[in-house]
Amino acid sequence: MSQPGQGVMVPVNGLGFPPQNVARVVVWEWLNEHSRWRPYTATVCHHIENVLKEDARGSVVLGQVDAQLVPYIIDLQSMHQFRQDTGTMRPVRRNFYDPSSAPGKGIVWEWENDGGAWTAYDMDICITIQNAYEKQHPWLDLSSLGFCYLIYFNSMSQMNRQTRRRRRLRRRLDLAYPLTVGSIPKSQSWPVGASSGQPCSCQQCLLVNSTRAASNAILASQRRKAPPAPPPPAPPPPGGPVGTLAVRPSTFAGAALWAAPTAGSAEPSQPPGAPPRSPSAPSGAPTPGQNNLNRPGPQRATSVSARASIPPGVPALPVKNLNGTGPVHPALAGMTGILLCAAGLPVCLTRAPKPILHPPPVSKSDVKPVPGVPGVCRKTKKKHLKKSKNPEDVVRRYMKVKNPPDEDCTICMERLVTASGYEGVLRHKGVRPELVGRLGRCGHMYHLLCLVAMYSNGNKDGSLQCPTCKAIYGEKTGTQPPGKMEFHLIPHSLPGFADTQTIRIVYDIPTGIQGPEHPNPGKKFTARGFPRHCYLPNNEKGRKVLRLLITAWERRLIFTIGTSNTTGESDTVVWNEIHHKTEFGSNLTGHGYPDASYLDNVLAELTAQGVSEAVAKA
Repeated sequence: MSQPGQGVMVPVNGLGFPPQNVARVVVWEWLNEHSRWRPYTATVCHHIENVLKEDARGSVVLGQVDAQLVPYIIDLQSMHQFRQDTGTMRPVRRNFYDPSSAPGKGIVWEWENDGGAWTAYDMDICITIQNAYEKQHPWLDLSSLGFCYLIYFNSMSQMNRQTRRRRRLRRRLDLAYPLTVGSIPKSQSWPVGASSGQPCSCQQCLLVNSTRAASNAILASQRRKAPPAPPPPAPPPPGGPVGTLAVRPSTFAGAALWAAPTAGSAEPSQPPGAPPRSPSAPSGAPTPGQNNLNRPGPQRATSVSARASIPPGVPALPVKNLNGTGPVHPALAGMTGILLCAAGLPVCLTRAPKPILHPPPVSKSDVKPVPGVPGVCRKTKKKHLKKSKNPEDVVRRYMKVKNPPDEDCTICMERLVTASGYEGVLRHKGVRPELVGRLGRCGHMYHLLCLVAMYSNGNKDGSLQCPTCKAIYGEKTGTQPPGKMEFHLIPHSLPGFADTQTIRIVYDIPTGIQGPEHPNPGKKFTARGFPRHCYLPNNEKGRKVLRLLITAWERRLIFTIGTSNTTGESDTVVWNEIHHKTEFGSNLTGHGYPDASYLDNVLAELTAQGVSEAVAKA
């Protein structure tokens, strides 16, 4: 780069929904368990677009273009990604970006994880980094996008603002993402709601949707011309009472950003240890176009009676580290604050509530067994998965061979009346490529060789899962490492269940060595955050969930070994698509109570893994 310019704190990137009849870059993305949209590679997106042109309601076999995605299939009709060996389903969407942005140029920004592998940033973050890079900024603050990281382009590194830990960063040139021209819908994503067309109302989805809407609104506000900001209010008389100060008078995209009118507000002085102000912005004059809620300078004062001093009708936004220099929570409070301030509305900042993760201390004498559930502990020991004689024997156990109809095999996407797409790839005695079978219970038909390939790529535990309807044949088992599961009653109530005690589940898995069923056999795996405490209400449905969770634990389905989407660490113990409530007395993270639909949702997740009372009794 040439001579770098001044660093910038970018509030949002240029991401927006495409207008009609213009060229836009298409990026396909999938939703991970932390409600973040992760982009597929450009090669995979080109493959999906090619299939989409031929059949908008068909299926996309991702393993045809990426060997690492062999187990995955995308159903274009339901807009879901399905993993054949585990039955995991994830929403996908077709998103659009400007052709001049990073995906249109084939530019990928990646960070190095603990295992030495490179992980791509989310697409909106990638675009933001590339924009700052092209403008020759020496650094970039990602806090306004929801991440407490600083990007340094001179050293090509990423630094955590809290831990000061640094990771390597790289900019890689890849294939440009596909381009589409014409009338484009605002977005194409999965069918939301339970066949009702209503958006999902869970806290994670609401947070993601509100953040995207805030980004688009901010982008629109930057294009509007606003009248000049009025002069700052006169300071209060000396010795006046200290109230709540939201943000001192400043501007955002030309709109006035005013403090909420509080009794006796005062401008705070520079506290010791605070970061210096930007050298290009004089004292009291903010930099136009920046997110001043996240500026490094001190712009918040202490409060004696914060809630009492908030005027009626002024929204209160929770802030982390109110007395220090910590930024407004970027995912919710920050975005809301920016929008309100851009519209010239007052905002008051209050202390952010802290989640209540654990119940009050409980003595051993108060801990009781769960009624109707024998024992208080289950242990799993290291044992090899059951090995079947031959994969074709397992497949034939659930198949009834019939004359094939002239339709697609949804595994290889070839016609059933022709040979399997795995012809020449797999060879098994007695399984000819043209043989077709029908699953006995659901009736779906596939090439026999395709089912053998799907089974051989999974756990080889003697079970088979239909790729179309997800019906499970046999007893499905997972790859959970050895550990211990404890469960008991404690004399405290969960929010929303005031009349019942609480079932506490404690999972404990130690570090160890990966077995043959794991991603990297013989390599050490880590187990972060154990023991993990989870909570259920002690009612009929809660005890039912507990019994099924015990069954899932014994089948090694609760956890697995993979890459953490939170930390990026690979070869570590992670949750395996069965959600748990780990927050006892609140629901600030979305993993607590009250949550009226949680018990029904987790029962559905257990059923999808083949764990249900009907199957257990059978």
